[in-house]
Amino acid sequence: MPGNSAFLRVRKNQIHNQNGDEITLHGVGLGGWMNMENFITGFPANEKAFRQVVRRALGAEKADYFFNKYLEYFFTEKDAEFIRSLGLNLVRLPFNYRHFEDDMNPTIILESGLHHLDRVIQICAEHEIYTVLDLHAAPGYQNQDWHSDNPSQQAFFWEHKHFQDRTVWLWEVLADRYKDNPWVAGYNPLNEPSDPSGKQLGDFYRRVVAAIRSIDPDHIIFLEGNRYSRDFSVLGHPLPNVVYTLHNYAVPGFIDGHDYPGISRGQYFDKTVLHDEFMKMCGYMLEHQTPIWVGEFGPVYTGDPGKDAMRYQILRDQLSFYRELQASWSLWTYKDLGLHGLVGLNSDTSWVERIHPILEKKALLGVDAWGGLDVNIRHILEPIEQTFTEFFPNYQPFPFDAKWQINRVVRHILLAEPLIEDFYPLLQGLGYEEIEALAASFHFRNCSAREPLVEIIQKELQGASARSEQS
Repeated sequence: MPGNSAFLRVRKNQIHNQNGDEITLHGVGLGGWMNMENFITGFPANEKAFRQVVRRALGAEKADYFFNKYLEYFFTEKDAEFIRSLGLNLVRLPFNYRHFEDDMNPTIILESGLHHLDRVIQICAEHEIYTVLDLHAAPGYQNQDWHSDNPSQQAFFWEHKHFQDRTVWLWEVLADRYKDNPWVAGYNPLNEPSDPSGKQLGDFYRRVVAAIRSIDPDHIIFLEGNRYSRDFSVLGHPLPNVVYTLHNYAVPGFIDGHDYPGISRGQYFDKTVLHDEFMKMCGYMLEHQTPIWVGEFGPVYTGDPGKDAMRYQILRDQLSFYRELQASWSLWTYKDLGLHGLVGLNSDTSWVERIHPILEKKALLGVDAWGGLDVNIRHILEPIEQTFTEFFPNYQPFPFDAKWQINRVVRHILLAEPLIEDFYPLLQGLGYEEIEALAASFHFRNCSAREPLVEIIQKELQGASARSEQS
């Protein structure tokens, strides 16, 4: 074990540093940075399709300039200072495998991706902030959704060993690079895996953990349950020095959620219901006495003060559950266009102003799964839903249901993909100064904090600090 006292390790059902101090990780996920997501950044559909239209509009050289500047501005020293000022001690770093290898040249490392990862890990370390490295988008897509950069609704990762081999290779590279870094809390090999058979996830986890351990025997490994970090029944017996992590999104906090307490999606929700659901998701960890990390949680916000007050209450209730079990947590997400983040881009930034027509059309068509409503396209969806009800009443496709599948295909693929083309005329012909201004829109100085959320986090962490001192 490296000698630095900050190095973390699992001891029984808690995380400890090398001094033996119990460490609870409280943090945020850096969604949208090395893994771009549509509601965070403003494009429809998936990241690769967005990158392709930017490259056609700007040309290869200017596109590379934009994306590199975007990565540079999205997280700087100012972001780390702000995060630490809240009392947070963790940043989860989601990344897309494409930053580290090219599909046409697999298993040849791209140094540019390591450069960006190194920079943010170092900035966080200088502010005594731990990082968790999170493979959010794996080769072949480990789940059926846009946030794994998936253009379809099929998770091919589970059907082709080649994709699994490349993922193991990438983690071997990363383990070798960060094995002696005490401020890397650990490795999160797959975000929200969704193995339709339920038979491969456990075997893959044992394989990737063994590969990492052969190079780095010391860092914690964070493993998520199947079906978007919900189902741990397929994992078998816990592995040593592993933290099992769930994602805890409350239905009334979704974009189409209603009153809290109240009925959302045909079900009644209050604090007791949310607590019971959370405890059920923690069953595996509680049974085996392992640490708990809530890797993602948090409502989306509507801009309506009354509705958002209920969403802040959902958040307070969830934090009380985590406190009860001494669970670590990571809020999703840190920075976006104002839907979900702890901080959001100001409306007068170059990026928001330029893509405003696209944002309006996205909202009209409801093409973002996380931030869109279907109210304006019911005339499209209702005949399809009625057809499924009539002809396929028992159809329950993995991972959720027929309604999810219809929305995924119609709203988030069929209507989203052609909307990407609207970026082409907006970006065509831009010079380097204009491109840099677009990327600089994501700098902390051009963002505003969501103050009620800041206050909730500060109050929670001040209480945690007081309880620690008393014990």
